[in-house]
Amino acid sequence: MTSPLDRKLGDVLGGRTAGAFAKAFGVTTVGDLLSHYPRRYAKRGELTSLAELPVDENVTIVAEIRSVKERSMASRRGSILEVTISDGHGILTLTFFNQGWRAQQLKPGLRGVFAGKVSRYKGALQLAHPDYDLFPDEEQAGLSGPSAHAWAEAPVPIYPATSTVASWQIAKSVALALDGLGPIEDPVPDHLRERFGVIHFGAALELVHRPKRDSDWKAARDALRLQEAFVLQAALLEQRMFARAVAATPRPLQSSGALARFDSSLPFELTGDQHVVGAQIASDLAAPAPMNRLVQGEVGSGKTLVALRAMLQVADTGGQSALLAPTEVLASQHLRSIVRSLGPDLAAQLVPTLLTGQLSASERKRALLRVVSGQASIVVGTHALLGDKVGFFDLGLVVVDEQHRFGVEQREALRAKGGMPPHVLVMTATPIPRTVAMTVFGDLDVSTITELPAGRAGIESFVVPLADHPGWTGRIWQRAAEEIEKGRQVFVVCPAIDAKHPAEDDGEAAGTDEVPAGPAASVESTMQLVATVEALAGRRVAAMHGRMSADEKDAVMQDFAGGRIDLLISTTVIEVGVDVPNASTMIVLDADRFGVSQLHQLRGRVGRGGVPGLCLFVTSAEQGSVARERVDAVASTLDGFELAQIDLELRREGDVLGATQSGGRSSLRLLRVVADADLIGDARIAAGELLEKDPILAGHPALREAITRRLDESSREFLAKN
Repeated sequence: MTSPLDRKLGDVLGGRTAGAFAKAFGVTTVGDLLSHYPRRYAKRGELTSLAELPVDENVTIVAEIRSVKERSMASRRGSILEVTISDGHGILTLTFFNQGWRAQQLKPGLRGVFAGKVSRYKGALQLAHPDYDLFPDEEQAGLSGPSAHAWAEAPVPIYPATSTVASWQIAKSVALALDGLGPIEDPVPDHLRERFGVIHFGAALELVHRPKRDSDWKAARDALRLQEAFVLQAALLEQRMFARAVAATPRPLQSSGALARFDSSLPFELTGDQHVVGAQIASDLAAPAPMNRLVQGEVGSGKTLVALRAMLQVADTGGQSALLAPTEVLASQHLRSIVRSLGPDLAAQLVPTLLTGQLSASERKRALLRVVSGQASIVVGTHALLGDKVGFFDLGLVVVDEQHRFGVEQREALRAKGGMPPHVLVMTATPIPRTVAMTVFGDLDVSTITELPAGRAGIESFVVPLADHPGWTGRIWQRAAEEIEKGRQVFVVCPAIDAKHPAEDDGEAAGTDEVPAGPAASVESTMQLVATVEALAGRRVAAMHGRMSADEKDAVMQDFAGGRIDLLISTTVIEVGVDVPNASTMIVLDADRFGVSQLHQLRGRVGRGGVPGLCLFVTSAEQGSVARERVDAVASTLDGFELAQIDLELRREGDVLGATQSGGRSSLRLLRVVADADLIGDARIAAGELLEKDPILAGHPALREAITRRLDESSREFLAKN
């Protein structure tokens, strides 16, 4: 039997209204509409503060009409109706052109909800042609005494709205849907509702949209948050269960072979974390089901070594491994690092092969032959690995480096190149808070490496606050010169290439709603500036950025790694994976234009050898701003997991399942991964217990429907492929 929540919205609201909702919010069913929850709640007896209204943004406010005045326009025919509304302190003007009849509705003393875009006119705030919905006064409502007070105090839901669909229009449509809804099943079983002390789903929908008191919507939100966490965790755990039910070729450890020879030749001891995570991966590879494991680790913690050992385990069984890297620079470096780590004998045996878009036709042909024949046991590449002409002899393992740079479709295209489903190892040096890992990667096994290899000299981080000390600029370059004098090398990172390219092509947004004013420091302008610095005269300086060809970038990086460049001025193309042990100093210009994880990644490019690292975060952001907080936070700790949590708390939560990856309406609604961390963990345990007893959810049809409803087709593909 179809749930009432799956009814088409047009059957309830009519085609025209349903079309407006579909266009504005992407909602098409009754369930979609009822999960469009109020953003906040106002009171008829409480007015919205006008002093905090943002200019040039659409707002929905509760206010009282103070005056209504109509006047003729000075320069042309027609009239202007000016209505002032107030919160008891400030004044906001509503302006209507040639709509004098509205004066019959908008009477002084009436209160209502007003919506429109805030603008300034002659220094005063106004809403031009706003929408409004007036409250009946107590006499019109037929109320007096205590009932009038209750009416004034009843919460008024304020919905996320658009310029075409106002909050009160949503409220009226929701009321129509609720009136015709009838009884519905709760996907959260009775015993779990009792355990968590929450109300039934049907009651929660009624009270979140039509509360009579604040305690109503609070109780409703508790129930809806639990349901959201429980349904999402059940979906992820079910997907994990499905993945483990698929057959894969086991790749067990061999007592002798490439891995054993590699381990015996290592000039250092693996860290404890590398041992633990390596054992987890080895066990996964030996199983007849495909491995789906995420390895997250601190910058420089040795994740690549762990991945290489996994590739050697696969090679010992005759299989091939493909390492997918996000950039040409990183792919080339990975190949050189693998060849160097293997040594000449193992490299000759395993034939590590590079496949990128910049290869010449003859190089590409030779590489493709080595891959399809099975001669190449290890293949490293960029998106070029995903091409139709790339075929593998026996693809046993897919390693995805820096998973956040790739969409699901790209990872799936590589996975599909194996005959049997290959094992998949996903790596990230962007530490993920526990609740995000549970919410986004809940269908993967997660391993964590926090221990750094012995011999690292450490990194000191300092903020250079030019807003407070503009005279410190010269000291930045003096400090760079001192490091070069010691025989060390320096990175300088800029957010822009030149004045025409204010943001790096292959960089990542800072992930905040703050946009710093003024032009960003660029590679071009910094090259010009450094040429005038006397302390750096005669030093070998080079530039690198995303608009250079792969060959050009690779040549620069090889020169820098070989010690033939003293100071490299670059954009974020050096953010991930670049390993130059002699580089001691990282100078990040306009650091406030980068995100927390980016700054942490950039800092991780230095202090990788035996020389101590120095990181200078140069910023003009004012003390107390979010941008400055972000930079100060990174400078205060080297703990990437702590920074990931800070980052999550500093910025707004977006689409946690990833709209860019799923393409569907998969963002969290009421659930918040920071505030609801414990709830998510408890819901995961509860969902696991239920699936263990009822793997196909035969006894829980409402949960099955909720999973289907919650994850539209593209979102389900996202989960299936992740």
